[in-house]
Amino acid sequence: MSKAYTDHLDRPIVAVTGMGVITSLGQGLEDNWAALSGGVSGIHKITRFPTEGLSTRISGTVDFIEIPAENAVERSYAMARETTLEALAQAGLSGDFNGPLFLAAPPIEPEWNARFELADRAPASERPGDAYNRFLAAMRQKADPIFHEAVLFGSISERLADRFGTRGLPVTLSTACASGATAIQLGVEAIRQGRTDRALTVATDGSVSAEALIRFSLLSALSTQNEPPEKASKPFTKDRDGFVIAEGAATLVLESLEAAIARGARVYGILKGCGEKADLFHRTRSSPDGGPAIATIRAALADAGIDETGIGYINAHGTSTPENDKMEYLSMSAVFGERLPSIPVSSNKSMIGHTLTAAGAVEAVFSIQTMLTGTLPPTINYQNPDPAIVLDVVPNAKRSQQVTAVLSNSFGFGGQNASLVMTAEPA
Repeated sequence: MSKAYTDHLDRPIVAVTGMGVITSLGQGLEDNWAALSGGVSGIHKITRFPTEGLSTRISGTVDFIEIPAENAVERSYAMARETTLEALAQAGLSGDFNGPLFLAAPPIEPEWNARFELADRAPASERPGDAYNRFLAAMRQKADPIFHEAVLFGSISERLADRFGTRGLPVTLSTACASGATAIQLGVEAIRQGRTDRALTVATDGSVSAEALIRFSLLSALSTQNEPPEKASKPFTKDRDGFVIAEGAATLVLESLEAAIARGARVYGILKGCGEKADLFHRTRSSPDGGPAIATIRAALADAGIDETGIGYINAHGTSTPENDKMEYLSMSAVFGERLPSIPVSSNKSMIGHTLTAAGAVEAVFSIQTMLTGTLPPTINYQNPDPAIVLDVVPNAKRSQQVTAVLSNSFGFGGQNASLVMTAEPA
C-alpha cells in the first residue's frame, strides 16, 4: 500500500465519506448544523408522557419522526434508519453496503406500561402470580411480536443489516455514554486491520421514558431547572446542576482512504486516532483525579501520532453535571497544561442535551462539521462562569475559526472512557 494511504504506524488511513444525524434540533446534517452553530436549543418540556410529580420535566426528545409503536426499540431503530439513509446518500453508495455494521444501542428493557399491558392479558387462572410467570402466560396465550422484539438487544442491528445489506454478523454494543465513540473505534480498527475497506458505524438512542427520568433522578444526575427548558443545560458554569436527557442518532460511513479515493468519493474528514481506557473508581462516578480520562486523551493522541500542540479545538463531553465537568477540566488541564485556556472547548450538549448512547457519534459528526465549515459551535447558557474552570468555551455565540484537528471526548457511566482525534487532512 502506498505511503500516501497509510499512517505513522503503516496502517490504512480511515476516511469519513458520509454522515447523517438526528437530534432534538431536527433531522439531517444541514438543519442540525444551522441550529447548533446558531446557538439554538432543542431542549423542551416533555409531552410524550405525564411528568406530574417528577423533579425533571424537560428533555431533548425527538418527537417529529413518525414511529408506529411508542417504545425505545422502535424509536431507536427509526432514527438509526434515517441517519443511515442520509449518510449513505452523502457517501454516494447504493445497493448492499457490503461491509460490517457496528451499532451503539441503548440497553434494551421494555417500558413498564408495556409490561403491565402484557401482564393484564394473562389468563385469569394464572392471576395473581409473580410478574415473570404472568408475562410468560400472556405470551403463550397470544404472541406479541412487538414486545418480543423490544427485549432483544440485537434486534435493531439485525434490522439495519437486512435493510442496508451489511456483511457478516452485525455488532451491537453498549458502553454507556461512550458507546457512539466505541462504535466508531470498532469500525476504524476493522479497516486498519485489513478486514474490510469500509464500515458502517451507527449510534442511536430513543430511550427517554418516565422510568429513565426516575432512574437518573435517583442518581442526582439530571438538571431540575425546568424553567425555561432551553436554559437548563449549562456546562462549565457555576450553577450547573445536572445533564438534560435527550435522544438522537448519527451514522458515519468509514472507508480506507485508498478505497475512497479509488471510487472518487469525497473525503469529509479523517479518523486519525482512538483512545479507550477503563475507570474502576465507581459504577457511576469518575475518578476525582481524572487519571483514566487523562490516559484516554493521551492514548487517542498517541494513536493519532500527534502531540497536544496539534489539537485546535476540543468537543467536550461537557454534560453540565457538577462532578463530570470538573473532572473533564482537570483531565484536559493535565494533558494540555498552560495551553488549555487558549484552546476553544465547547459542549454541544448545551443545545442538544445528552443523547446518551448516541452522544459520541453525534458529536463526532459535529466535530467534522466544525472543520469543514471553519465554524466553532458555542456553549450556550454561559452566563455564570465557574471560576474553578478556566476555559474558552466559545461562550454563547459561534466563532469563525479554521481548525484542522479536533479532540472529541466521551466519558461514560461504568468507567467507559473514549476519545477520538479527527483531522481535516490525511497527513
